[in-house]
Amino acid sequence: MQNYLTKTWQMKRNCALTPRQLLKFYIVLVCLSLTVAAGFFLAGVWVIPIFTALELTAVTVGFLIYCRHALDYEAIEIVDRRLIVRKFIGYKESIYEFNTQWAKIEPPIDGQKVFFISQSDQRVELGQFLRQEQQLPLISSVRAHLG
Repeated sequence: MQNYLTKTWQMKRNCALTPRQLLKFYIVLVCLSLTVAAGFFLAGVWVIPIFTALELTAVTVGFLIYCRHALDYEAIEIVDRRLIVRKFIGYKESIYEFNTQWAKIEPPIDGQKVFFISQSDQRVELGQFLRQEQQLPLISSVRAHLG
């Protein structure tokens, strides 16, 4: 049995609420809005429920878009001589595999928000969830495990 060197770096989207917390908030918001709309409807003001329906539709669309990307992440993993990049964006996972001997990290150029890992004809963009001051320390940390 071989003992492999494993090192992992994970970059996640900075979200204030998890999808479960957002669902709880959404349920409270819907109940409150429908209660107010029902009160106005019973008082004879029929226009308010129409605008409540429009409001809840817009909020629902916004929350669905938020939830779709709340769990996005990028990960770099080194296992023995393999460099594995995982990108989970909008419920779609992409996995790229490189050889640590041949992989090259291209730092961001002129204030770009992303950097690249490449090997021959394969090139992957990373770093969209990092602040610029976090990119160079991450790149040097990964480079220390290459070669």
